[in-house]
Amino acid sequence: MTGRMQRLAQFCVETRFEDLPPTLVAQAKRHILDTLGATLAGADSSVALQARRVFEGDVGETLVWGTDLRLGAAQAALLNGVAAHALELDDTGGCDHSGAVVLPAVMAAVSLAGQPVSGREFITAVVIGYEIGRRVLEACGSYSAHNGAGWHSTATCGVFGAAAASARILGLNTEQMLATLGIAGSFSGGLWAFIHDGSQSKKLHSGRAAEGGLLAARFAGQGVTGPSKLFDDVWGGFLRTLASQTAQPEALDADLGTVWKLARCSIKPYASCRGTHSAIDALGLLLAQLQVGADQVEDVQVSLCGFLKDMCGSQDVGTLAAAQMSLPYALAARLVHGHCRLEAYDEAQRDDPRIARWLSRIRLEVDPQLSEDGEPVVSVRTVDGRLASLCVDPPLGAPGNPLSDEALVEKFYSLATRVISRQQAMGLVEQLWRLEALESVDGLERCLA
Repeated sequence: MTGRMQRLAQFCVETRFEDLPPTLVAQAKRHILDTLGATLAGADSSVALQARRVFEGDVGETLVWGTDLRLGAAQAALLNGVAAHALELDDTGGCDHSGAVVLPAVMAAVSLAGQPVSGREFITAVVIGYEIGRRVLEACGSYSAHNGAGWHSTATCGVFGAAAASARILGLNTEQMLATLGIAGSFSGGLWAFIHDGSQSKKLHSGRAAEGGLLAARFAGQGVTGPSKLFDDVWGGFLRTLASQTAQPEALDADLGTVWKLARCSIKPYASCRGTHSAIDALGLLLAQLQVGADQVEDVQVSLCGFLKDMCGSQDVGTLAAAQMSLPYALAARLVHGHCRLEAYDEAQRDDPRIARWLSRIRLEVDPQLSEDGEPVVSVRTVDGRLASLCVDPPLGAPGNPLSDEALVEKFYSLATRVISRQQAMGLVEQLWRLEALESVDGLERCLA
């Protein structure tokens, strides 16, 4: 097993920009743009504002995006990571929320690098971060197994992605990269306990993983050692401890450098948990198919797996965090407000009396035959007795059903211009579309202030 960890470390150090397929480079730029947009909007969220107050009076050199605040690199990585995930608009399908973990860590590492970081090296580090975070999750048995056990993989596995990407930016060698991954294992953590009361701790997970990954790389760069048997089947090993019944260690290096994990990641069109997106799509398509509006719908039934029911089955809409995890609310919002964009999750929209009426007419039913990783089946019954059902797989935003570049840029502008000027936002878009041609990525930060 130690050989697998060694191969991961070598991959992180030795992968070159030229090794990345052009389609992967193009997708990386899309995910960087999407993450920056989500983070800028999130910078003005209540949880981001609360988190920033923790560091009042502290100073440093690294920018907290969407503000004029500069803090120490690790603090900035944490706060940018919190903001990236604050509004549930960040990408998914990696560690799970890889962008919110990897990008804040990479940008903080750039501020520490001591020399210009090219766009090509920046892209390479980001791809490596997505790669390692996802591979650790798959080694835990993949998303439903690991998260179903109560761990939040964005935190537990994301820290490895942030660590690998940061170490790459900081120019660590293979021995130091090995130590980085080992130290990251001890920084891993994050629980799904927030799901029961809509608490905000989920939003901290991405920031904590970004901070932990960056610190792991910095410690390793100073010679601090980490366990080389981290992924071995030993007492205290990561997989034996966090995935004792579901571990698939071969996933750590299977098809390494051939199958790229970023390629499986999705960009969110809706401001809610990814588990709700297929049903939102299905409901919209069924309304069009039946040629009805919400006033002509009698009720909606969703057949889904037990894991999705446990994760997104709540009707609690008392807080933003709770509503964004609620499949019933997502469907009610689609019926009442006509969309599930960020505005549909504002407090006034959640309190609309029509929402409560719809929540009583949306039923979730567990189908034991559905895969734990499968998408739900949505059925709409009209007031005149017609019934239609649909499963959308993959949902909009997935690699097999992607947002267009135009829709992605529209999403970015709608989010970024909440806190920066249109001119700054346009400058970011222009730089990111030609990121691989930049000799230095320092100009990105100027557009994020």
